[in-house]
Formats: sequence, C-alpha cells, structure tokens
Amino acid sequence: MSVQQRKLVHSDIKPENPPERVAHYLDVPNMPWEATKFPGIQIKVLYSDDSGITTALFKLAPGAVVPLHEHTALEQTYVIEGSLEDHEGKCGPGQFVWRPAGNQHEAVAPDGAVLLGFFLKPNRFAYGEKFFTASGER
Repeated sequence: MSVQQRKLVHSDIKPENPPERVAHYLDVPNMPWEATKFPGIQIKVLYSDDSGITTALFKLAPGAVVPLHEHTALEQTYVIEGSLEDHEGKCGPGQFVWRPAGNQHEAVAPDGAVLLGFFLKPNRFAYGEKFFTASGER
C-alpha cells in the first residue's frame, strides 16, 4: 500500500523552528510547588510573559480561600481534583469555569483542589494583595 501524498498548501510551514520558536517542554510533576502569599495555596507557573498572560497549576489545601478579587480580563479554570466554589457556583473534577473581565468573587476549596488556571492579565485583589503580578512574585 502506498502512502498518498497530500498537496502542500502553505509551503512556508516547515517542521524545523529557529531557536526563538522552539517548543518548551516542562516536566510538571517534578517541578516544585511554590508558596503564594495566600495561606494554603501553592502554585506551579507553567507559562507567563511580560503582558500578564499566565498559565499555572494551583494546589489549594482544604478550606483555602482565594480572597475577594476582580478579573481584569478573561480567566479560565479547569478543576483537576477537589472542588472550587463561590457565590455563583461550584466546579468539581473535570469541570471548567470561565469568568469575563470585571467578574468579582471570593473562591474557596472546601475539601482542597488542584486547578489549572489561564489568565490574560493579573487579578485585582480587593485588599491590595498581589499575585504573580511581577516576575518572581508569587
């Protein structure tokens, strides 16, 4: 059986990348959890850039609270373990919640949680806390 050749539509797309565009593979299970400024909340930053885009894993101890804050841009959260809840609902394992810019809430993980979060810009916390807003600041 012969392999059928597909017609190349975009000849500028190549399987090789220059150094500035290579993929970045992370060994996430072996990355250490870092403490945050919030009691019972740890983080593994998977991606962040100078514009504020951040992808991170969060581990929340049972009863941990993410204090009252406003999402300054779209925020997306996928729950891997446990649950996360607020006045608008609850997300458990395998569930997903997204919040538009301007959404304000306080979240709690009653039984603990592991979450994957995607942020376009850092949150604005009601009491002035800062959370991964500057390089090295957790």
